Amino acid sequence: MKILVFGRGVIATVYGWALERAGHDVEFYVRPGRAAAYGETIDLDLLDVRHGVRGQRIAEKWPARYREALEPGHDFDLIVLSVQHYHLAEAAAFLAPRVGNATVLVLGNIWSEPLAAIGALPAGQLAWGFPGAGGGFGEDGVLRGTLLPSVVFGTLGQPPSERERAVRQAFREAGFRLREQPDFRGWLWIHFAQNAGLHSQALRLGSLARLAGATDDMREALLATRELLPLLEARGVDLRRHRSSVLPLRAPTWLTAPALAWLLANVTPARRAVELHSNPEELRAVCRDTLAEARRLGVTVPRLDD
Repeated sequence: MKILVFGRGVIATVYGWALERAGHDVEFYVRPGRAAAYGETIDLDLLDVRHGVRGQRIAEKWPARYREALEPGHDFDLIVLSVQHYHLAEAAAFLAPRVGNATVLVLGNIWSEPLAAIGALPAGQLAWGFPGAGGGFGEDGVLRGTLLPSVVFGTLGQPPSERERAVRQAFREAGFRLREQPDFRGWLWIHFAQNAGLHSQALRLGSLARLAGATDDMREALLATRELLPLLEARGVDLRRHRSSVLPLRAPTWLTAPALAWLLANVTPARRAVELHSNPEELRAVCRDTLAEARRLGVTVPRLDD
């Protein structure tokens, strides 16, 4: 498969590397002038957990190929679009007249209506997914991250199309386990709310990493997320369809908070993911946009408001 990765963000880069390793032809689209600034290789320091809980350490200079223009007549089969939710509308507007015959995989957080978020991108050429990876670029330019074994794919009420099945197969061949969410809209919004709860405490503490081992702060994060459940219902999410996602939020925090705090402190992939997160703008934006929606709908969320 010929794949174009849109931008050179952390998630986009990690999955571009994994897909190329599986035999696919991968290029990056970057803004004019960026290719020379990025150089010919990407320094990677990854913990790859696809084939075992201990993970495999990957340290290499990956030769990356860039392009700074995209014409509608291109021959890419797949465009991987993985950007922060607040950049999605801009990226979709750029791609819409240039998508050609490619399938566009939207891979990441969404808080607005999914079909509204992608604007003029043709709905029949879309696939929806959520990554199991994280990390950040250090000041030395090295991408340090973790690649987890599963990727979430979903649909908006219809069975996967032929295009969507082809995207899933590419990820399956790259060694990923696939998790399906037939109500992907609802699942995305629940995940976004979970992030808002965690991020509210991370902003108070100064970083996500400080939640590791911090039982009291994790308890506040869980309670902040629990307060967002009525907001999700007000937006039309049927929480009964997502019992496994909601259960930890409704369980007693004396049980869940110590377990999650311990996990972040002691399980290497989880600890590494929070330690390497380096985008405070994302934390603020998730909390800001969640709070704005709660105020719009008149739902009281005192912890997030505080």
